[in-house]
Amino acid sequence: MKKVVLITGASSGIGKETAKLLLKKGHTVYGSARRTEKMKDIEQLGVKLLAMDVTKDITIVEGIETIIKHEGRIDIIVNNAGYGSYGALEDVPMKEAKYQFEVNVFGLARLTQLVLPYMRKQNSGKIINVSSIGGKIGEPHGSWYHATKYAVEGLSDSIRMELKQFGIDVVVIQPGAIKTEWNKIARENLIKVSGDTAYGQLAHRHAKQLEQADKKFGSEPIVIAKTITKAIESKKPKTRYAVGGGAKPILLIRKIVSDKMFDSILLHQMTKA
Repeated sequence: MKKVVLITGASSGIGKETAKLLLKKGHTVYGSARRTEKMKDIEQLGVKLLAMDVTKDITIVEGIETIIKHEGRIDIIVNNAGYGSYGALEDVPMKEAKYQFEVNVFGLARLTQLVLPYMRKQNSGKIINVSSIGGKIGEPHGSWYHATKYAVEGLSDSIRMELKQFGIDVVVIQPGAIKTEWNKIARENLIKVSGDTAYGQLAHRHAKQLEQADKKFGSEPIVIAKTITKAIESKKPKTRYAVGGGAKPILLIRKIVSDKMFDSILLHQMTKA
């Protein structure tokens, strides 16, 4: 059945590939991002564009109103907008920490708030939250990023139970290493913030390890797009899908070893880089 889908962060990577794939599947797709000029290619394919900044409430409200005005319903939201800003906790300004929560958590939550009245009225819908394996593990220099993804995991678990009575599914996508702008942005920010501080030595090793992991194990964004599509088209989707470079092995290791052993494994990988 044809669905009306809204995808945030559709200007690149996972969001853009998901928009293209869902369009091919025959769904009505709205793609949103701060910079719509980066989505002109998918607009030509048939994706409907929305200028939306998830940290600015008026743009979210207007985006949802536009969809309802033209479609009369909304069936799926893919909360994909997010970014990773790395740096040692001591070095990261609180302004940056708060902004990362605004994008990765509060923007996601606000958009979900706005679509739920329509989904409840329909007695159907799916909320697809793109989290990360970083929502189940920690790593040095990623305290704020991982904190946001842990928050997305907890939020998703909670609303899944709230919304079951209305026929609304909540699905978490947990990508591993994916070849997108995310890795480069995280690495550059890590060196900018902590490269010349007391944490510099480990920060440089971590940045190098992130780059190596991206090249050796990174999956293409289409892998995640296919998983999101699978969850959307499934009558009974799983609550979580861990996919992409190293996702399942890393989560398995995290589950079976102690906290300190997992710390040692991560730090050893960085020492080798």
